Amino acid sequence: MAYTTLKHGFLLLVAALSIAQLANAGDPDILSDFILPGNVTTVDGNFFTFTGLRKLIGAEDPTKFTVTKVSMAEFPALNGQSVSYAVLQYPAGTVNPPHTHPRSAEFLFLIDGTLEVGIVDTTNKLYTQTLQSGDLFVFPKGLVHYQYNTNSENLAVALSAFGSANAGTVSVPSSVFTTGIDDGILAKSFKTDVATIQKIKAGLAP
Repeated sequence: MAYTTLKHGFLLLVAALSIAQLANAGDPDILSDFILPGNVTTVDGNFFTFTGLRKLIGAEDPTKFTVTKVSMAEFPALNGQSVSYAVLQYPAGTVNPPHTHPRSAEFLFLIDGTLEVGIVDTTNKLYTQTLQSGDLFVFPKGLVHYQYNTNSENLAVALSAFGSANAGTVSVPSSVFTTGIDDGILAKSFKTDVATIQKIKAGLAP
């Protein structure tokens, strides 16, 4: 009996630790200083340098919301380093639609302009804030959030940091309305008619 109880307690402890590890999971730890892509045989300072943001210096302002990512896909040296960045440019009146990052929180630094930002937690409570230049805002991992430049004249620019080399982005509008989910299912889910769903889909078409 004592053995059974001890065994049961041990299994519960293992399960609890496993759940805790999953809850805190991010990029896996690596057992080397850095990870080289398969096609790289020699390393110098160039491997650790990313120059892809130089194109933004002195460039004309974009006419639509623009994200320039610096993730593992663009910068292979980030593999295993649990970090990535993105430069976000919001022309007047544009929005970064509701989305999530499944593998990381987002830490946004507003460099220029103003932004209205919002988060929806797992109880469907909305938290909003108006950011000024120099403000920072954290979007917790996995929660739906958005950013909106309410200014009718000026560009807003932000830099976001992520605790993953590949944070991932799941766009709520795109994932719901452009992935082939049946119109009837969406109509029932949103308590509307198929014609309305088809209009939304048409508006999101490339």
